[in-house]
Amino acid sequence: MSAFVLKVIACISMFTDHIGYVIFNKSSYFNYIGRFAFPIFAFQISQGYIHTKNIKKYMKRLLIFAVISQIPFILFRSSIVDGFAINTIFTLLFGLISIYSYDKISKVCGISIGISLGILAEICKFDYGFYGVFLVLLFYIFNNNKILLVSTFSLVTIIKYSQMLLPYISYGSDTILKALKINFPLCFCTLLSSIFICFYNGKKGHDSKYLLYLFYPLHLLAIYILTLV
Repeated sequence: MSAFVLKVIACISMFTDHIGYVIFNKSSYFNYIGRFAFPIFAFQISQGYIHTKNIKKYMKRLLIFAVISQIPFILFRSSIVDGFAINTIFTLLFGLISIYSYDKISKVCGISIGISLGILAEICKFDYGFYGVFLVLLFYIFNNNKILLVSTFSLVTIIKYSQMLLPYISYGSDTILKALKINFPLCFCTLLSSIFICFYNGKKGHDSKYLLYLFYPLHLLAIYILTLV
């Protein structure tokens, strides 16, 4: 499975996820499919770092499209939820910076910077927050060992969805069970994305450098416009 195929799968998954929120305004089967997207994009960033010929241009490209995508992201979110957040490409950029620090400065420094940027992403309400930033770094660290890659990905994902249950503890077992009923399939489908990652063959496939960069803001804007019709 080439990088191009992975990106197409992730884009379809992301589009399905966002359409699901607009239609149902809550978790649905659409959102289960949508859980494949972010881990694949995070993995692709780690691979992009490995294969890029110019890391500074790569970071600059992410930054430019992150800025471009912010207004479409805000408009899209306004149709489904209240509150400000920062789009996913900024999260991926923070992950890329963490990888660069890990590779070029030191492993300890890279992990420390990854944790720091993850905390900052959480505080500033980046989409996927700490989990998103650190996942990009983990995919790079364990790039050469698929067993460890899948194991660590599974561990941090289970921790992420488990901590989402904490606010419901004080409301009693019935509320926890209802929250678990929502979170378990979302967690399970997120973990299923590792199947696609494991089938990655290391090949580029069709030239798709700008596929995500263009698709991300355009599909957000298109969905927002459809909500106005």
